[in-house]
Amino acid sequence: MPTKPKPSELAVGDEAPRFEAVDEGGQLHKLEDYTGRTLVLYFYPKDMTSGCTKEACDFRDYFNKFAKKGIFVLGVSPDTVESHVRFQQKLLLPFPLLADPEKKMCEAFGVWREKAMYGRRFKGIERSTFVIGPDGVFTQVHRKVALPGHAEAVFKGL
Repeated sequence: MPTKPKPSELAVGDEAPRFEAVDEGGQLHKLEDYTGRTLVLYFYPKDMTSGCTKEACDFRDYFNKFAKKGIFVLGVSPDTVESHVRFQQKLLLPFPLLADPEKKMCEAFGVWREKAMYGRRFKGIERSTFVIGPDGVFTQVHRKVALPGHAEAVFKGL
């Protein structure tokens, strides 16, 4: 029996970890809800910050292209539901934002990692995007995402 990869080693062809989290409206989302559909799941560090705002707007601006292909987009961060409400309303985001304050999804997907800035080490989100195919298997894995143009790169890889 094959061993399961560590979350930090998840790659194309691996099964996506099961998850469940609520969005800004309190609706529960689970991996099983997307069986038979393609899902873009992007993890970002914090609502209302410059990089995260650029990334959210990037996905917002590509949202109709994803939707025309029947592809769902979900953003995930450790922020609270209340924070997501403000962020979504401010940016007019047409897709749900999942709240993961306990970092269960972040850890399952291996994006909660040690980082370094200005000589200081701390734990935080490694900006990452996962495309999960209709069978629950990764078709794209993007780590250490660079902005801008990331949503376009994900879309072109479909």
